Amino acid sequence: MTTGSGRGVDLVFGASGYIGSNLVPFLLEEGRSVRATSRNVEVLQSRGWAEADLLEADALDPESLDVALQNVDTAYYLVHSMAVGENFPELDATAAANFAAAAARQQVRRIVYLGGLVPDSPQSKHLRSRRETGDILRRGSVPVTEIRAGMIIGPGSAAWEVIRDLVNHLPLMITPRWVQSRSTPIALSNLLRYLAEAPQHAETAGEIYDVGGPEVLTYIEIMRLYGQLVGKRPPIIEVPVLTPRLSSYWLRLVTTVPTNIARALIDGLSQDVIASDGRLAKLVPQDLLGFRGAAQEALSADRQHAVPARWVEGSIACRDFRPDYAFYAKRAGAGAMTSASRDALWSVILTVGDKGDFFYARWLWWLRRVVDWLVGGPSLRRRRRHPRELRVGDVVDSWRVIAVEPGQSLTLIMEMKAVGSGVLEYAIADADGKRRISADAYWHPAGVWGLLYWYALLPFHGYLFRGTTRAIARRAEDRRPQPNPTR
Repeated sequence: MTTGSGRGVDLVFGASGYIGSNLVPFLLEEGRSVRATSRNVEVLQSRGWAEADLLEADALDPESLDVALQNVDTAYYLVHSMAVGENFPELDATAAANFAAAAARQQVRRIVYLGGLVPDSPQSKHLRSRRETGDILRRGSVPVTEIRAGMIIGPGSAAWEVIRDLVNHLPLMITPRWVQSRSTPIALSNLLRYLAEAPQHAETAGEIYDVGGPEVLTYIEIMRLYGQLVGKRPPIIEVPVLTPRLSSYWLRLVTTVPTNIARALIDGLSQDVIASDGRLAKLVPQDLLGFRGAAQEALSADRQHAVPARWVEGSIACRDFRPDYAFYAKRAGAGAMTSASRDALWSVILTVGDKGDFFYARWLWWLRRVVDWLVGGPSLRRRRRHPRELRVGDVVDSWRVIAVEPGQSLTLIMEMKAVGSGVLEYAIADADGKRRISADAYWHPAGVWGLLYWYALLPFHGYLFRGTTRAIARRAEDRRPQPNPTR
C-alpha cells in the first residue's frame, strides 16, 4: 500500500556524502521536491543542483535542525562521523538523538535511515555504531524505515574504491584473511530505488530491511571479477599476519581511500555480511544487478559525471576524464593567515604562472617544468593569454584552468606528462576577521607508478605550499593602498 507525501518535501540530510550526492539528483529526476543539507553549504553549491533547496545544517547543532526540517515529509538521514576519529560512536549517538527530537518537533512523517548490514555478533565498532544510530532514531516519535546495505557498487563507495585501487594499483596483492569474507554487493542504482520508494509504502514504517544484490561473493571473488572487467589479473597471496589495524595502514599506502574510513571499513570486513531479507524486494520490484552488471554500470556512470564548479572529490574532470585513475585523491597543502583584503589576494592569485612565476621556490618549479619538456610535455612551450586575467580553459604553462570562482578559488588541472592526474587549487576564506589563503594539491594516481610518483614528491610539498601561501599573503599585503602623508 502506498501513501501520499502530504507536504511533499524530501530532506536529504548529509547530501555532501557518497549516498547523499547520488540520492539528490535521483530524487530530482523523479520530480520530487528536494532540500539538501551539509555542514558546509558551499560544497553543495558546486554540485549544480539548481532545483534543490540548499541549506547548511549540523546534527550536533539542534537549532539548525529545526530550520532544515521545516515542512519536511520524508527525511533521509545519511550522516555518520567515522571520518573524525576514534570517538565517532559518541558523536553519532548524539547526532541521531538530536535529529529524532527535531523531526518530532517539526512533525516529519517519516525518517529513512541507511544503515549497514550487521552480523549477529558484530566485532566492528563501525557496524555497532551504525546499528545503535538506527536504535536511537527509533526511540523518537517519528516512524523510521531503516535500510541496511553492505558493499555498494558505485563511484565513490569506499568498499568499491578499495577494490578498484587494489586491482588497478598492484601487480601483486598480499592480502589478509578478510578477503574470504562473504557479502551481497548491491548496485548503487538498485539501492537508490529502494531509498526513493520505500517511504511511499505505509507498511515500511518502523521496519528494518536488509538489502543486497542477487549474488553472495567473497572479496577475493569480487577483486577477480573486477580484474576481468578491466583486463588485470594480479596474483593474490593471502597471509595470516595482517590484522585489521595493519590492514588499514597497508590500505593507506596502496589506495587513496581516506585512512579513517578505510580503518572503519576493514573492521567490518572480518565477518560475513549477507542480506537474506527479500521483503523490500517484493514491495519495490526492480531488476537487481549482479556484480558484473553493477560494476559496468558504475564504470559507465563514472565517465558521465558532470564537471563541477570547483574541485570535488572523485570528479571525473579532475581525473583527466580517466575512470581508471583512483577516485579519491592523495592530498597535500598548506595555508597562511593574512590581513590583506580578498580583492588583493585574488589579484595576486590571478598572476600564477606569469613568466614562470609560481610565487615561491621558482627553481623547483623550473626544474619540474624542464623535466616535463624533456619528455615531450607542454611545459615551457605555452604562454598565458593575459598576464592578469584567467578564465576557464586558459593555459598556464603546463596547467589548464578548469574552474574559477572570482574572489574565492582558482582550480588548475595538470597537463604535464605524469602517471596520474593532478589538480592545484588556490582558495580564499574568511577566518577570525582575517583571510586564509590556501594552496592544495590533489593527486589521482594511475597504478603503482602513480603512487610512487606521489610519495617521491611528498617531502617537497610541505616546504613548497607553506612558502607559496606566505608569499601570496606578503604580495597581497604589499598591494594595500598606502595612506597619504600628513602635510
